[in-house]
Amino acid sequence: MRTRLQGLIGDALAKAARGGQLGELGPEGLPEPKIQAPREDGHGDLATNLAMVLAKDARMAPPRIAAALLENIEDREGLIESSEIAGPGFVNFTLSPKAWRERLAEILEAGTAFGRLAPAKRRRVHIEFVSANPTGPLHVGHGRGAATGDALARVLEAAGHQVEREYYVNDAGRQMATLGASLLAAYLGLCGREAESPEDGYKGDYIAELAAEFFDEAGHEWADRDEAVALEFFSREGGRRLLAGIKRDLESFGISFDTFTSERELRESGAVDEALAELRQGGHVFDEDGAVWFRSTAFGDDKDRPLIKSDAELTYFASDVAYHRDKLRRGHDLLVDVWGADHHGYVKRVDSSLRALGADADAFAVVLVQMVNLTRDGEPVRMGKRSGEFVSLAEVLEEVGPDLARFFFLMRRSDAQLDFDLELARRQTAENPVYYVQYAHTRIAGIFRQAGERGIETPGVDQQALSRLGNDAEISLIKTLDDFPSVVEAASTAFEPHRIVFYVQRLAGEFHRFYAGNRCVSDDTELSGARLLLAKAVKQVLGAGLTMVGVSAPERM
Repeated sequence: MRTRLQGLIGDALAKAARGGQLGELGPEGLPEPKIQAPREDGHGDLATNLAMVLAKDARMAPPRIAAALLENIEDREGLIESSEIAGPGFVNFTLSPKAWRERLAEILEAGTAFGRLAPAKRRRVHIEFVSANPTGPLHVGHGRGAATGDALARVLEAAGHQVEREYYVNDAGRQMATLGASLLAAYLGLCGREAESPEDGYKGDYIAELAAEFFDEAGHEWADRDEAVALEFFSREGGRRLLAGIKRDLESFGISFDTFTSERELRESGAVDEALAELRQGGHVFDEDGAVWFRSTAFGDDKDRPLIKSDAELTYFASDVAYHRDKLRRGHDLLVDVWGADHHGYVKRVDSSLRALGADADAFAVVLVQMVNLTRDGEPVRMGKRSGEFVSLAEVLEEVGPDLARFFFLMRRSDAQLDFDLELARRQTAENPVYYVQYAHTRIAGIFRQAGERGIETPGVDQQALSRLGNDAEISLIKTLDDFPSVVEAASTAFEPHRIVFYVQRLAGEFHRFYAGNRCVSDDTELSGARLLLAKAVKQVLGAGLTMVGVSAPERM
């Protein structure tokens, strides 16, 4: 409806300009009208601030411009029921019930394509998320990142873009060496040898369990091997097995990736050397105090960043430069990284390196994901059974399942701290937002079963069938349905998949309120048919919205 109204206002603006009614503004270079929902109830369905935007260039008072716009609107299709000039120059529009019924017909005819967009520019998007080091199981924070990344990928696909999902495996560097030392110490203990775990080593039952696997398979074999060889084996093989466990957890969560890229393989392939050579050739690298530095201050960073330390060891940043260069070379024109909020200081340096490598200013975006406070009836849940340090994602999935976990992870902006109450997630009551939304979908499925039992068929989509719709609750539902494409567009543009969760909660609430006062199946077969069509559209959009965030839309509960 926004698009239709925007077209009417645009035509009226051009007509007013041609007629000399816009002061010093002529018909050339006129802006596209912006349409939004009014901030307050009772101010119509849609509004524009166009008169205020034009006032300075036109050298006219906004109310005079607004009056000229209204005078020149040619509403041949009966879209507008009423209009008014409000405040300093807003123009508020109330659309006609007939127009809303026509919109409902369009929604039904579009079917599952409703809410899916055709962008002016279809981008090849690479989205990297989770990317947890293979040094232990995924924890609830990783789960929130997984839900955010996967939902964002789905939203971007719904917005018409081509998306590749990737997991970057940080299997090189100090953390992997620490994993190897932790596993070797635990293994040697099983062999009856004295061994001290590193001070910063990994703890938890999973280390003991993995060391026991190695002991069962190899006995004392590794106890007598050269320490450096043993450390390399436990680091590499331990990381491989932990990554396999991570993949199983992600599969249980309904998360899949197109690609897994290994940092170790990236380094061994020479890609890091190639990336640094390209930066040096462009004049973006310098040597100082025995180290190699990237001149990131040239791109607005607060200081230059080391690429190779004075002891010749590569920094993680050097690998990240090569990795992001590789993404660009694969043909992606938008790189989206989903990172923990503790990495916020890392954003500028990676962005700077991409700019130095020739990427466009809008080619890189980072979505930051804040911590999760896990509670049970308001009391903090601090440690898991296997990790001894944190609650694992697997434990949460075992308790509440993937649907509830996904929905709860997406119930706040990703950069806002999240409280996740396990007891609330388990309750099948209206207090539980997941149950509340899924029950709306299930309730509609039940309505259609009831109609079938009474021999009432859903009519075809035409204005005659829909003509019985017109009360406030019915029109309000259609208005909420109409918002769905705008919500998808906003969520994809701002990289904020939580907007879809907010929307399905609003739509479910609107339907529950409608259902409380409006029988969908009654002795009035014409009214029943019209309301069944409305219910069908709500079920269609609820299902699409839930699917877009990776949550199921059940027919029965």
